Amino acid sequence: MNDVTPTGLLALEARLRQDLDWLELPGKPWVPRREAEGQPVTDVVVMGAGMCGLAAQAALRLMGIDNVRVLDRAPAGQEGPWVTYARMETLRSPKTLAGPALGLPALTFRAWFTAQFGTQAWERLGKIPRGQWMDYLGWYRRVMGVPVENGVAVTLLRPREDGLLAVETDTAGTLLARRVVLASGRDGLGGSYVPEMAEGIDRRFWAHSRDPVDFAALRGKRVAVVGAGASAMDNAATALEAGCARLDMLVRRARLPAINKFTGIASQGVVHGFAALPDEWKWRFLHHVFGEQTPPPRDSTLRVSRHPHAHLHLACPVLGLEQHGDALRVETPEGVLEVDFLIFGTGFRVDLAERPELALVAEHIRFWCDRFAPPDGLAQAELEASPDLAPDFAFQEKVPGACPALSRIHCFNYPSTLSHGKLTGDIPAVSAGAQRLARAITRHFFVEDREQHFASLQAFATPELQGDEWPACRVAVAAA
Repeated sequence: MNDVTPTGLLALEARLRQDLDWLELPGKPWVPRREAEGQPVTDVVVMGAGMCGLAAQAALRLMGIDNVRVLDRAPAGQEGPWVTYARMETLRSPKTLAGPALGLPALTFRAWFTAQFGTQAWERLGKIPRGQWMDYLGWYRRVMGVPVENGVAVTLLRPREDGLLAVETDTAGTLLARRVVLASGRDGLGGSYVPEMAEGIDRRFWAHSRDPVDFAALRGKRVAVVGAGASAMDNAATALEAGCARLDMLVRRARLPAINKFTGIASQGVVHGFAALPDEWKWRFLHHVFGEQTPPPRDSTLRVSRHPHAHLHLACPVLGLEQHGDALRVETPEGVLEVDFLIFGTGFRVDLAERPELALVAEHIRFWCDRFAPPDGLAQAELEASPDLAPDFAFQEKVPGACPALSRIHCFNYPSTLSHGKLTGDIPAVSAGAQRLARAITRHFFVEDREQHFASLQAFATPELQGDEWPACRVAVAAA
């Protein structure tokens, strides 16, 4: 699909500009500019320029909040997982989803694809190729004017006494911000989860599925993958396609999960209603979903099973690991398996110790386990480690008054799911999440700046009537 038609894309971009113009978007800038100690203050700093970061900035700009800086440590074109550690061939989401389009038809993937390749190509398209989704996000960034600063990592968020946040970075100095949005992805409040048994094992023998992996070096090697989720399958397939001699997939469960529970109840009710559920019902919904687990995509599973030297082991958890010469011995209920390399497809965990940028505020962040006792039989560590977020995605304090700056740090990444539903980790509802965030920040800024807005109201003196529209006259006096 390299037969790009520039004129088609140019026409689409013209249509998008017209749509925005007819909707009077973006809104005119209205937030008063600030300075502190002679330095300009940024209204919002967005950490991360993946899909969530792009959608967040675009939604803010449409609301007339244009003093926003978006920072991403990755080089341009490598933000997010799509062309880095994601290893699936296609997205699992249906191609028709609007994704981060923010209610603008001309901003959808479908519009972008059809403008270049035509409707017949769209009809032939099964699911969206992973790299093509990244190309679309690059176009989205350009046409929505998202001001991404690449190669900039936030090293520390430092609360100030004046209510601002000092955003310290490795290459762009220190920025002053009124609010910070963490659009930092699935591991945004922690990192990769790896069982403790891997500690002490030489890293030449193993990697997490999120890590860079030299798959070419696995040619002719014995490889094992731990887990049965999407990333486990995708890494297994990549190792097989690179020519590994044997692939063993070690799965703790007695069967592969088969039903994607949340997909089955997807609706605008879930998108907009989940956050309003009582706490116990939020917990019950996600406990059931997480307990059932999300299955790997069928296409990803077939991608692995078509290889005769791929072997699936169910009810076969890893019980222990031991280095043995140039190999790794993996203890399982079926016996000891000797491999050359092991990949953990074991997901992510919340662990603020792995987020140095939050070091000054981490101890004050309230989690669900700090205030909610799950019903009998429904305990779950992943849910207990979820941050307990406010309606605007902001962190809340364990002890009221101990760290007011938390109310200005918005957690717009995957760990927000228990508080807000699936608005920040997947394609289907990211627009709803970004719009919820942008509207909340809009309310905050107007309320915080009310004195200036009232002064502007009092000072406003542009007349609508010129005085010559209808001359006044005297009352006609009735005869006595």
